[in-house]
Amino acid sequence: MKQVFYVLIATLGMVACAQQQDESAEYALTTATAGDEPLSDLAIRLLNSETLADTVVKTEAEWRRELTRAEFQVLREEGTEIAFRNEYWDNEKEGVYACAACGNPMFGSETKFESGTGWPSFYAPLEEERVKEVDDYALGMLRTEVECARCGSHIGHVFPDGPEPTGLRYCLNSVALDFVQAE
Repeated sequence: MKQVFYVLIATLGMVACAQQQDESAEYALTTATAGDEPLSDLAIRLLNSETLADTVVKTEAEWRRELTRAEFQVLREEGTEIAFRNEYWDNEKEGVYACAACGNPMFGSETKFESGTGWPSFYAPLEEERVKEVDDYALGMLRTEVECARCGSHIGHVFPDGPEPTGLRYCLNSVALDFVQAE
């Protein structure tokens, strides 16, 4: 009974949040930028099609069934793929990078840069609300983990050694991303 109550409360909260987001979404998305760069038409279409109101909550068993072994290891177990041996580290095509677990559009090619690390790197997300930053002490030091704000999946880490205008380097795992090429 207690679980049903919690599900009901969570659902009501998501519905209220969705109604509030719908009222301001059109204005916010037509004026959105990534860093100092305006978003591409593709990015605006993707952002309009996916709101964060539809938070994705699944059991680890459900994630395990839906994701590949490599995706599960990175997205759900906070693993890291091998540098220079991943799909997007040197991708120079225009488009949008979304969470491989839930499809949340997070980064655009407008802010991608060559960091020399062997992983795809960006200086800003499409919108700050699309990602969540969490303190990570896993290796005995403080780092900042980047998670998908929609489903909580591990995407990578952010470091304060990136280029202007933000000075940030979002160092991400390719396997945690789906790339949607601009038309």
